[in-house]
Amino acid sequence: MHTVISDGTDTPAELLELVRKAGLKLFSITDHDAIKAAGIVQALLKEGDPAFLSGAEFSCKDEEGKYHILGYNFDPDSPAIVETVNFGHNLRMEKVKARLDFLREEFGFVFPEDEINGLLAMDNPGKPHIGNMMVKHGYAESKEVAIRNYIDKLHLGSKYVRPEQAIKGILNAGGIPVLAHPSYGSGDQMILGKDMENRVVRLMEFGLQGLEAFYSGFTLKLQTENLLLAEKYGLYVTAGSDYHGANKLVELGDIGIDGIPIPPKGMIRFLRDTLLKNT
Repeated sequence: MHTVISDGTDTPAELLELVRKAGLKLFSITDHDAIKAAGIVQALLKEGDPAFLSGAEFSCKDEEGKYHILGYNFDPDSPAIVETVNFGHNLRMEKVKARLDFLREEFGFVFPEDEINGLLAMDNPGKPHIGNMMVKHGYAESKEVAIRNYIDKLHLGSKYVRPEQAIKGILNAGGIPVLAHPSYGSGDQMILGKDMENRVVRLMEFGLQGLEAFYSGFTLKLQTENLLLAEKYGLYVTAGSDYHGANKLVELGDIGIDGIPIPPKGMIRFLRDTLLKNT
């Protein structure tokens, strides 16, 4: 789940209230390259509220591709996680400024100074925020068009949070590093079969401990592939909706298993048998 601290549209307090109303029993806020929500939510929790795990989602890249690494249940005050978050945040701010310069120089898109200052004052601004500004000023018909046809035309350098850096920061803060939506790579890229396994094994060498096998955008086949990998390598399995409020068409708490009668035990065997029966 994401809040206004990164690219969601709900404040941490608003998201907590939605979680309460939805009847969720366990939740985490995993803002991009940010951990601020953990302290805010902890201070708002009341007796009887759902269990809460600290969380973050790091946007990573190396020579093999792009990854989103989730961190769960770490100490948000740990210097290890704070250092990793600050590194990612500083890179993000550099990219925002570079994109604004590119849009002005390449397409003549300019924005009022107060809006630019407001953007740069945000915790973790990104492409969706710039896209929304473009729509507001008539430079694009939608946020998606703004990103695809304009913002993504700028190919930035190789300065990213590396996956081993994110995993190390999470581990050193006492948390659990998990590969988010493992079947999805950069853009529309799908990673399947041996390519997926090789990616997971390589990240395990850095200390990866889990796979997000249940995800709002996964089919039964993708769920099964990730569950089998988790079973083979003894990895934790997590579930996530990737809820962003109004910025994405994803419902709160949707982890892609509605209507699938999964028994409490034998989950992987059940899904494997169901997949084979339907193919």
